Amino acid sequence: MITPMTVGFLLFSIYPIFWVLRWSFFNYNGYSTPEFIGLENFIRAFDRDPAYWASLKNTFVIAGLKMLVEIPLALFLAVVLNNKIKGSSLFRVVFFLPSVFSIAVVGLIFSILFSSYNGIVNALLRAGGLISTNIGWFSDKKTAMFVIILVSLWTTFGLNIIYFLMGLQNIPKSLYECAEIDGANTFQKFFYITLPLVAPILQLVLMLSVLGTIKMTDLILVLTNGAPGGTTEVVMTYIFKYFFSYGDNAARDVQFGYASAMAVITAVILGIITLVYLRVSRKMQELEG
Repeated sequence: MITPMTVGFLLFSIYPIFWVLRWSFFNYNGYSTPEFIGLENFIRAFDRDPAYWASLKNTFVIAGLKMLVEIPLALFLAVVLNNKIKGSSLFRVVFFLPSVFSIAVVGLIFSILFSSYNGIVNALLRAGGLISTNIGWFSDKKTAMFVIILVSLWTTFGLNIIYFLMGLQNIPKSLYECAEIDGANTFQKFFYITLPLVAPILQLVLMLSVLGTIKMTDLILVLTNGAPGGTTEVVMTYIFKYFFSYGDNAARDVQFGYASAMAVITAVILGIITLVYLRVSRKMQELEG
């Protein structure tokens, strides 16, 4: 009964890992004769390719700034919706709906909304008297990064609301009743009951948010494609463009070997971050216990 799942796991998970590991030691473009070059691809990434590390830095900047807004916002809205306010079911659907949309379609829509010449956002800002000339949202790194974080936040915070709601609904109401009898106010109940009991969900949401942002690819390709001048490139789009003749890399040869080496380095960095996070979380749980 588990044979189909096992075959799928080996074919679509394990085999690609070994495929990437193998070609990371080769100079190979997919059709020519592979040339074994040892650690040359890794040396190139560490010593001669600052653009790769700039894309990795952009990835962590987006992840960090996004989490500062996304996690508190999702938790706040989850607490509000958990109080059975009028129309809460409708709001849950509305907040969750962006998570269902195709990321590529979302990126295309927002690229039109934030267009420098005929975008709706610039039109609304001009109509409100907030700006006198159109803003080139994708012509400056700061504004382009702002749009990326905004769109990424819009597509994912609804799912995090669902996660927090699941945790909130498992908290016994008797705890809040006892706290009210003892004279606890709303803030005290949140910080001493709600927050500690949703901590496991919070840890999960934080990890998923970091991993999801690091794997971000299609949104960047459609929304900015690294513009302006590759300054908004993230690590996965940078690797993608070496695997395929796409965008700024269209004039260059496909480099499976070098792309594989960067993928291995990124996977190792991601694995280290995950292990450190899990270890810190475990230590915090032990201290709380």
